Amino acid sequence: MSKIEDFLSTEEEQEIIDAIRTAERNTSGEIRIHIEKSSNTDAFERAMEVFHYLKMDNTKLQNGVLIYVAVEDKTFVIYGDKGINDVVPGNFWDSTKDVMQSHFKTGDFKQGLIEGVLKAGQQLEVHFPWIHGDKNELMDTISKG
Repeated sequence: MSKIEDFLSTEEEQEIIDAIRTAERNTSGEIRIHIEKSSNTDAFERAMEVFHYLKMDNTKLQNGVLIYVAVEDKTFVIYGDKGINDVVPGNFWDSTKDVMQSHFKTGDFKQGLIEGVLKAGQQLEVHFPWIHGDKNELMDTISKG
């Protein structure tokens, strides 16, 4: 893959953004996706840097979730803020990662990302339901590095 822009088509990106909006519809939680060519470091550490760079640590209830993808490294990380990590079951992120990975292994990156977003959204809805007056604290777009 020569360019990060080749990872997903414009149409696939829009479908993923639509999934983010669907997942966030009934929760105050926030979900973002960041895609870059390579992490050039430990993927978890890089995901944590991106999480802070995107100001995902500024949500009122500490309920942001970042799905970080390093395309050339063939790796990804699901990074949840303290609020969500404190309430989801211990194996939740691993089970979400497994669902995504099953799609990634067949080259269906769009569906893997959509499934991960929707699964995260379900947990966010359980633990951080939307209440009147909640606002979207973060953009729903896919960021790229």
